[in-house]
Amino acid sequence: MKVLLGLVLGFSFLFSAVDINNANQKELMSIKGIGVTKAKAIITYRETHCFQNVNELQKVKGIGKKFLQQHKSELSAGSCKN
Repeated sequence: MKVLLGLVLGFSFLFSAVDINNANQKELMSIKGIGVTKAKAIITYRETHCFQNVNELQKVKGIGKKFLQQHKSELSAGSCKN
């Protein structure tokens, strides 16, 4: 039973959107195209800004329109922690 629960939770993580306002570095890096540098840039940016929507991710250096078009369905902008 525990194994089944673990598999369900694991698969739900794989198919859920990554919240750019609250995700940690590892979670951000689960998106193809976001490595250590971009993940840190996102985290640094959101320390002083709250992403109102996913499109605002383009304000982070290294994130462009093409990336957003390819990965928009994998991202979300939840409420800010601040």
